[in-house]
Amino acid sequence: TLPSWTAAGFEVMVHTLLALQPQGLAAPRHEPPCGRRRRRLDLAAEGEALIDLEITGAEGFEPGGYRAYLRLQQLRLRAMAAAGRLHWFGLFQGPALVASCGLLRDAAVAGASARFQRGIVHPGSRRQGLATALVHGVSRLALQDWRAARGCMVADPDAPAIRVYRALGYAPLSSAVALQRRAPEDGGAAS
Repeated sequence: TLPSWTAAGFEVMVHTLLALQPQGLAAPRHEPPCGRRRRRLDLAAEGEALIDLEITGAEGFEPGGYRAYLRLQQLRLRAMAAAGRLHWFGLFQGPALVASCGLLRDAAVAGASARFQRGIVHPGSRRQGLATALVHGVSRLALQDWRAARGCMVADPDAPAIRVYRALGYAPLSSAVALQRRAPEDGGAAS
């Protein structure tokens, strides 16, 4: 039961699973901010810039350990990209990476589902429509270029980002429960 998991030091997180059908993508309510450009990232060449951005959203994690974890994750991401299953996108303001998200598909074939991965906007660039512009553009790519059967994402039902997804046409499918136990360096209980 969940109380026994929390007693063992685990955090219980409830997430909403959302899906976007091919004809369901809604236009953003506002024009994307001027001076920003979206493009696919080269993870081998731009991996550190992506990690630097992701570290800005690492509340509650020890930065050095989280950076090491992200570097290991980059190896997995690069392998999926080489197999044609993953693209990572960035939104830039001048030379600065200010938002990013990944797009993963079950297989590199038409009709596979496309799933978003780790969307983040730099704290200093939030509430400017960047997430909306990025998610809309990447969703359009998934549905048109990849010919995905649907776009999927998992979101915290209490986070502001879920309003962005729903406004673009993503509809709730179900809920999922996840458990997380933080390392002592990240404020978790010692084993």
